Amino acid sequence: MSEKILVTGGCGYIGSHVTRQLSESGRTVVVYDNLSTGFRDALTHGEELIVGDLSDRDTLDAAFARHGFTTVLHFAAAIIAPESVSLPLKYYGNNTRNTLGLLETCVKHNVRRFIFSSTAAVYGFPDGGVASEESTPAPINPYGTSKLMSEWMLRDVSAAHGLQYVALRYFNVAGADPQARMGQRTPEATHLIKVACQAALGNRENVGIYGTDYPTPDGTGIRDYIHIEDLASAHLSALNYLERGGEPTAMNVGYGRGSSVREVLEVVREVSGVDFKTLEAERRPGDPASLVAKAEKIGRLTGWQPKYDDLRTIVADAWRWESKLAGR
Repeated sequence: MSEKILVTGGCGYIGSHVTRQLSESGRTVVVYDNLSTGFRDALTHGEELIVGDLSDRDTLDAAFARHGFTTVLHFAAAIIAPESVSLPLKYYGNNTRNTLGLLETCVKHNVRRFIFSSTAAVYGFPDGGVASEESTPAPINPYGTSKLMSEWMLRDVSAAHGLQYVALRYFNVAGADPQARMGQRTPEATHLIKVACQAALGNRENVGIYGTDYPTPDGTGIRDYIHIEDLASAHLSALNYLERGGEPTAMNVGYGRGSSVREVLEVVREVSGVDFKTLEAERRPGDPASLVAKAEKIGRLTGWQPKYDDLRTIVADAWRWESKLAGR
């Protein structure tokens, strides 16, 4: 019987793409999701779904006892940085406390490998707007802090119990499956490219530009946008790395270059052929001016190579997916 992999949050945006790629690679995957932001039909290869919340320790423990998981990929979390500023306890509960419970269950059931969905938000305001794994973590919002606390727990659990792990620090995830089988579906999503595509489709009145006075070339925030398919494949590369005996570590996942809000909106206009409205607004709390990855480490250690490293490709796949959702 093949080893089983547990994917928490596997019905969500990132988790469903990773689950699909794992299944396509021949892995046996079981998904644990409370379906608060995920969708049952995002599982496209017949993966078993356990509907439960990570705070439900009895259901979680029973799942481990029944399946004997050797590997866990952990995505289940609250992820909206500005919301975390106004609802910090939601983030420390959903993210940090639930990760603590999951790690306790992993130790109890002798799980060997753990891949953690972390975030570039652990870096806060890195020098020059560029973050490497050697940059000192200094999160500026509870979302980033909740993820960094989870990384610290992983580090210490690894030292005490031998759990091998990789924490993947994502930059700005965007786009959709190129075949439009799955993509970002959360109705109140705040992802810029998704919001802009919705505006181009007429499903939003405008796109908010939060902050036009940043110290950047056009005054708007700069981010390192990475295609969801490349991000998903990074998890498979990280898993292969651990299976080869790789050391516990954190790795950035990005392309190493940034695009401003205005640049992204212009590409969405070009791809969609629609000149939608924008609305300039104040900066949001907890948003750095620029956040770009220094991301050579993951390629060096795991051999990961991106295949969709192009903003227009990211936008085109997002546009195809949003058009499908809109029934066009």
